[in-house]
Amino acid sequence: MNSEKLFQVRCSFVEKVSEPVLNKLLDELLHCGVLTDSENEALRAKLRPDKARELIDTARKKGADASAKLIAVLSTADPYSCRELGLC
Repeated sequence: MNSEKLFQVRCSFVEKVSEPVLNKLLDELLHCGVLTDSENEALRAKLRPDKARELIDTARKKGADASAKLIAVLSTADPYSCRELGLC
């Protein structure tokens, strides 16, 4: 269900998420093993909207656990946006 939630808020997430929050998400998701080093580096090279879009897509493709971790990290990194998106 978490991957479905992410799909539903994808456009809003891309519009709202800030660069510092994206970088925090990338750091934490690399640390907990959701992202590989090469995925992390590739995402960091992108502009903010593309980075946000591909981060959600990558987590969704990796399944429910990866999607849940993305939501959990977002709830810590930006609780306001997490609530506004209806993820928390």
